[in-house]
Order: sequence, then structure tokens, then C-alpha cells
Amino acid sequence: MPRRGSTHRLLRWLWTSRRLDARLARLSLLPAAGLWRTATRVRDAAFARGWRSADSFPLPWVRVGNLTVGDSGRTPVLLWMARHFTAQGLRPGILVRPRAPFRELAFRHAVPDALLRAGTDSVAAVEELAAGGADIVLLDDAGAVRGGRGCVVAVLGAETSRAVRWPLPAGPWREGWDSLAATDLVIITRKRAPLEAAEALAAELRSHTDAPVAIAHLGLRHLEGLVSGSERPASALAGRRVVAASGSADPDAFVAQVKASGAAVQVHRWHADGDLRDEDVAWLAHATRRADYVVVSEQDAVKLRDRWPARVAEPLVAVLDLTWEANGDAVVTTLDGVTAVPDDIHREGRSTASENP
Repeated sequence: MPRRGSTHRLLRWLWTSRRLDARLARLSLLPAAGLWRTATRVRDAAFARGWRSADSFPLPWVRVGNLTVGDSGRTPVLLWMARHFTAQGLRPGILVRPRAPFRELAFRHAVPDALLRAGTDSVAAVEELAAGGADIVLLDDAGAVRGGRGCVVAVLGAETSRAVRWPLPAGPWREGWDSLAATDLVIITRKRAPLEAAEALAAELRSHTDAPVAIAHLGLRHLEGLVSGSERPASALAGRRVVAASGSADPDAFVAQVKASGAAVQVHRWHADGDLRDEDVAWLAHATRRADYVVVSEQDAVKLRDRWPARVAEPLVAVLDLTWEANGDAVVTTLDGVTAVPDDIHREGRSTASENP
């Protein structure tokens, strides 16, 4: 089975290299890319005809999806939104995709006050969250929805700016530029890409959408013990020998975030589609005896936490901090507009109050 790191490097070569062999490989995939684009256009046309409508949703909603495959930072954006609504006194409900139990565990650990349900963006699923006490539902890339009180948010990693603008599998693009017409907000995240690359991508996107385009940096905020949950500052890694272990879709970005702390980093990658293998857990346990620290991502921590052997020093979990670098106020305005009570509801409430003094 190929390792996650080798797969990521292969895709990066295929989608970003300007060498002749990479270009020929992309050209050979164009027929498949054409089928993908046709399928997405048929799907979008179906949504436009109301095949999937949110008019019956009992809650306001925010759908967060990514335009490209890979780790674009959708999870940190969703967590930031959930915490934002919690700070507003609202209880968010998060509808995660089916067959993604580890993502559900990650949300549950990071936002314990949120309600979670695995499923599709059906009315029944949202009704269950509403019955449980949710005030707003966050749809985790649950498909295009229209109608009701909600907004569509597209997330795009600045690291993708170097890739060709071709659909899957010839390029990383799940959606075309035309999908931005139905988007209410675009968020560009950057992990290892420079701010200038994110700003250039934002300028390009503004020619395809009237929606606000915001930029967010995902950096290392602090570290948490995998089992104990005790916090340590990111500066604790400076000058230390650190094993950065990752099974994420973009391990290079995670490694860059750990290196930014000033650590001397050794990299360990694994193929983490599903559960961790026993040999990976054993390797990490042994690594804690050879390095000062072993650091894993939040997404990988949920797979490792219940399997970590007793009497072995716990790894540290890298907790990311989302910092708005451009248009963060537009993000807040858009989200608060979803939960604002419409004027007709205000009027209805005042009318009822006057009839029932």
C-alpha cells in the first residue's frame, strides 16, 4: 500500500509540475476530467431546479465546502465558525458526512457544546439537530443546498495556487469557477504559502464572484497532551528534536507549521485512510524515546488517542490558530446575517405581544 507522503508527492507533481512528462500525464487524464466536469454540471443543474432545497430547514444553515481536493483547511474554518456562534450564545449543530467517524470525533473533542450528527443535508437530519436544541446548523461539505436562511461558503487553500486549473483527476479542482456564482463567501486559507500568494489568488477570485473574499492564516497556536490535555506553548518546541507525524492529505503543510516553531524536525508519514495501523502506533511509541517530542495533528489525534500505550510518554497535539489576515469582518458580518431575525418575524413577535399583554 503506498504511503500517504508518496501519494501526496505524486499528486503534487501531476498537478503542479511544468515538466513534459507531467504535462503528458495530465493530457492523458483529460477525458476523465471531462466526465467529472459534466457530472458536476448535471448535479448543479438538478440543484438549481430545486432537487435539494433548504426551504424546509427549521434552522438557519451555513454550508462549508472546498473547491479542490486535499486539506484546504475546511475543518479549522468549521471549528472557528462553531466557536463564533457559541460565543454569540447560540448552540451550533454540525452535520458531518457519513462514513467520516474520525471527523465527527475531532469536532466533538474541539467543540464539546456542539450537537453532531452524521448524515446528508436532509430535512430530517436538520430537524433532529433542531429537536436536540441546535440554533444553527453547519453543513460539512454536505452538497449544494438552496433556499431558507443560509449561506454557502467556499474554502480554498492558497497552496493550490500553483496547481493547474483543471478538473479531477487531471487537476485538483472539484468545482469550476462557475460554482462561485452561488457562493456567498470565499475563504482562502494558507499554511505554508506566503501571504502574497493568497492575495494574488484572492484578486483572481474576485473576477469570478461578487462575494466577499477573506484570507486566513492557519498557524500553530499551542500544544496539548494527547491523553492529559495539558497545554504547552508552541515555543516549547524551539531548538528541540521533534518527530512530526502526519497522515493528513497535505503532510508538507503540517511539517512546515511545526518547523515554524524553531524545532529540528524529523518527518514520519503514514497512509491514514481509515484507522491507524498497529505498526504506526508502535513506531510512534518508540519515537518518543528517541526524540524530545512527537507532534501529531488534531485530525490524527482522534485516531491515536484511544490506542496510545500506557506508560509511554504522550505525544503532543498541534492545535491550530485561525487568524484573519484580510476581510475577517466580512466573515463575521455574513455569519451574523444568517442568524439575524428577519424583520417579518420581529413584526410578528410584536403583533403577538400586543395581542397578549
